[in-house]
Amino acid sequence: MSLEEELSGLSPDRDMVLAVGVFDGVHLGHKSLLSRLLERARERDLLSGVVTFDPHPLKVLSPKTRLPFLADLEQRKALLKDEGVSVVIVLPFTRELARLSAAQFMGLLRNYLRLRELVIGPDFTLGRDREGNASTLRTLGEDMGFAVTVVPPVKVNGDVVSSTAIREALAGGDLKRVRSLVGRPFSLHGRVVRGASRGAKLDFPTANLEVDPGQALPAEGVYATWVYVAGRAYESMTNIGRRPTFGGRRSGVEVYILGYQGNLYGQELKIDIMERLRGERQFDTVEALKSQIVEDIEQGRAILSAGGRS
Repeated sequence: MSLEEELSGLSPDRDMVLAVGVFDGVHLGHKSLLSRLLERARERDLLSGVVTFDPHPLKVLSPKTRLPFLADLEQRKALLKDEGVSVVIVLPFTRELARLSAAQFMGLLRNYLRLRELVIGPDFTLGRDREGNASTLRTLGEDMGFAVTVVPPVKVNGDVVSSTAIREALAGGDLKRVRSLVGRPFSLHGRVVRGASRGAKLDFPTANLEVDPGQALPAEGVYATWVYVAGRAYESMTNIGRRPTFGGRRSGVEVYILGYQGNLYGQELKIDIMERLRGERQFDTVEALKSQIVEDIEQGRAILSAGGRS
């Protein structure tokens, strides 16, 4: 299906104020832009909309580049809707789309999505060779009949909020910084699958979470977390790593849920990761590992009790 065929099936019933981008993670920078988008839509009595892409453009333009995502497509759409956006339009990012000039792409948005205003960040670009910067888009808008609003970047502790900065903080295990950039705890989603049952043998039964291989993960280690089971929040400790005491070589995510008894196999869980307790390390004996787990639980409880779930 061509891009025009994709767009022609949407047919919004009103003119729109649009933002365009991947919006990976829907962080504080995105939220600022979306707030302005909603404000302009209210002021002009227009629909608010976001055009996002799947897969990430870099996966098409530079397929050898590894770029783990902060939130998958379904999470992104839910987060955008939570911000109050009326319409979320997902366009498949293809080489055909990448070859479009800024004028061609904006013409499609104007014709098929009834674009009347575009809300962007100061460094935003679109179109072939990234030619569609703020200045170019304003000129196109004058010709095509849409306005362009530029929203300044959001800074936290002097640094511009970006998906790249969040990935870097995650890789360093700095979940406090991640939360300050995203505006909420970093979450993992996945299905509980059977593992080696080592946790049960240690008297600390864990749920092994199968997460998307493209998902960005925090640095290997032990974290204080909240896990949501059937809508209820439980204190938990989550290990992300290879379990070196048992000779593990493949990184995984396993959760020990405090105060929970029941069969979780096959269930989808959400985990909010609050703070890193320690790095992953190898213990000489199983008893030494069990003693450390008890310390982790005490420390984790204190962190979760003091910090709440926000």
